[in-house]
Amino acid sequence: MVRSFKSLAFVASPSEDAQNALRDLEARYGLTPPEEADVIVALGGDGFMLQTLHQTMNSGKLVYGMNRGSVGFLMNRYSIEDLEDRISEAVANVLHPLEMQTVDADGNRFRALAINEVYLFRQSYQAAKLQVVVDGRVRLDELICDGLLVATPAGSTAYNLSAHGPILPLEAPLLALTPVSAFRPRRWRGALLPNRVTVDLSILEAEKRPVNAVADHREVKSVVHVRIAQSENTTATILSDPDHSWSDRILSEQFSN
Repeated sequence: MVRSFKSLAFVASPSEDAQNALRDLEARYGLTPPEEADVIVALGGDGFMLQTLHQTMNSGKLVYGMNRGSVGFLMNRYSIEDLEDRISEAVANVLHPLEMQTVDADGNRFRALAINEVYLFRQSYQAAKLQVVVDGRVRLDELICDGLLVATPAGSTAYNLSAHGPILPLEAPLLALTPVSAFRPRRWRGALLPNRVTVDLSILEAEKRPVNAVADHREVKSVVHVRIAQSENTTATILSDPDHSWSDRILSEQFSN
């Protein structure tokens, strides 16, 4: 399917490589403000791509990334040539982020969205102690660990994979619930959950064992309760080259060294 679009806008991370690419691409394709373009070309690494996706949620804009960072798993290869043709032929991946709702020790409430994962981690030298509830049913009365994360398929190859969580195909209607250094239950290695569930995490002994919560790059300190569910009403759309689709990248990760 060939995609038609009216205009491109270019945004870049502060890195030297990204800024140089920004100047080259604007000289070749012109300068359009992001709010006026229907396709945003993001230049940088995965962190910058996540920022751009957060900024374009529910805007109808498409995001096409080119790697001018380090890892660049979410990005396409960088080339100044034939960019309009590449975008016209790119595959669209619609993402539904996780919604994190927190209550902190002072009773303050906070909401944030996560494309990759929601992550809880211990704030002090003492391990976190959590109760895990899925759709109103207690699944773990007490989990003692360094942290716990809920990852989307898009985020399953990020921190989730480093914590030995499973890689999820992009089309899988699943979430990965992955512990970090679980101490009790010692043999618990996590779970695969349907993406329609609601996960409630209560922090036990919160004053003695303080815990922070992070949704992508938004952090809340000293939480006492966290609720996580997929947001059905919020979307972001990322474009990938058809010869190196995002689904293929996730599949390839399962066979890499």
